[in-house]
Amino acid sequence: MRGAGAADPDVRSATEADDDAVLELLHDALGWVPDADHASFFEWKHRQSPFGRSPAWVGLDADSQAIVAYRTFMRWEYLLDGEVVRAVRAVDTATHSSQRGRGWFTRLTTQALEDLRAQGVGFVFNTPNDASRPGYLKMGWRPVGKVPVAIRPRSPAAALRTARARTAADKWSLPTTAGEPAGSVLRDAAGVEALLASVPGPDRGLITRRTAAYLAWRYGFGPLHYRALLAGPRVEDGMAVFRLRRRGRSLEAAVCEVLVPGGNDAAVRRLVRRVARASGADHALSVATRALSMGAVPVPGLGPQLVWRDVCQQQVPELAGWHLSLGDVELF
Repeated sequence: MRGAGAADPDVRSATEADDDAVLELLHDALGWVPDADHASFFEWKHRQSPFGRSPAWVGLDADSQAIVAYRTFMRWEYLLDGEVVRAVRAVDTATHSSQRGRGWFTRLTTQALEDLRAQGVGFVFNTPNDASRPGYLKMGWRPVGKVPVAIRPRSPAAALRTARARTAADKWSLPTTAGEPAGSVLRDAAGVEALLASVPGPDRGLITRRTAAYLAWRYGFGPLHYRALLAGPRVEDGMAVFRLRRRGRSLEAAVCEVLVPGGNDAAVRRLVRRVARASGADHALSVATRALSMGAVPVPGLGPQLVWRDVCQQQVPELAGWHLSLGDVELF
C-alpha cells in the first residue's frame, strides 16, 4: 500500500465519458448484459439517488491507458441520534479478466478512502459475500454482525417448501400484480411525507434518512418490480414495499419497508401477512424487528453479514444500534 498522500498514476476518478468502457468492463467481470436495460440500471443506481451521485474510480493499464478496473460506492445518509451522517455503501467492483491478481482492488480502494476522507464521509458499510469478505477485512473493514432476518410462511405446505430452499435468493425480481407499482404509489410525495412524519423513529442509533425523494428513488426503478401494498385507501394509512424472487423452489416476498402510522405492531404484522397472501409467495422475509418477529420464524444463518470501515467517524456502532430494513441491505 502506497504512503499517505502519494498519487497512484494508474488510478483516477471516473467520469461520464468512461461509461461505455465501464459498462463493457462490468460485462466482462460481473456478467452484466451490454444492453439498454443495464445502462438504465447503472444510471438509476449511481446517478439518480437523492443522496448524490456515486463516487467512482478507474484503474488504467500503464501502457494502453485502457480502463481495466472499476470501483464505486453509493452515497447514503443516516440519522445518528437525530444528526445526519454522510456514509457510502461499497457496491460494484470489477477487474478485467486479464488483470486479476494484480492488486487493483487494494489500489482503487486505497484511493477511494483517501478521497472520501477529504470529502468528510463518515464511514463505509456493505454486506459482502463469503468470497469477497476476506478482502475487505484485510483492508481494515470490521465485522458488525449478521443482520437478523425472519420469515413468515403463508401455510404449512409453504413452510415445508421454504425449509427445503437452502440456496441464495435470486438477484432479480419476478413480476406480480399484487399491490401496485411502487414507483406510482411513491410519486405521492405529500402522502409519503405525511406517512413518514407519523412513523416514530428510534431515540438512539443509526437509521437511514428516509424521505419521499429517497423512497421514490430506491423503489421506483421499474425493471426491479418493487410493489407497494397499501394498508388503507390513502398512502398516509401505511404501506409495505416488497418484491418477489425465487429462493430455490420457494417463492419469496422480500419485504423491504413496512411503514405504518405510530409504528403499530399489529398493523405491521397484518401488512406482512397480506403481502404473502396477495403475492402467492410461500413466505415473506424481512429484517427481524420486534413487530415483524412475532409470529415469524427467525433464520439465524440467512441474514447478510454487515461490515464497516471508518473514514472520518472512528467508532463502529454495535449491531443493536443499526435500525435497518431489508431495503437498506439487500443487493441490487
